[in-house]
Amino acid sequence: MTMAPFSDDEKVIRQSFSDLRKLKDEIYLNGFDLSELSMGMTNDYEIAIEEGATMLRIGSAIFGQRNTLKDWRQS
Repeated sequence: MTMAPFSDDEKVIRQSFSDLRKLKDEIYLNGFDLSELSMGMTNDYEIAIEEGATMLRIGSAIFGQRNTLKDWRQS
């Protein structure tokens, strides 16, 4: 499972996902069959799918943006 760096640079995001897919492939060659590749969130899920994701986290597309209060006690 991975989350890409918080960036608008598609190359940086794609590299993060590609690196994890390559690691999964390497692990497979060493005898471990990992069936899932969890990567990608609402803002980058298309790239994640292109790079082999089998699970996505798309919470903000469903529930909306997070409340980003600096202190949870301020609610």
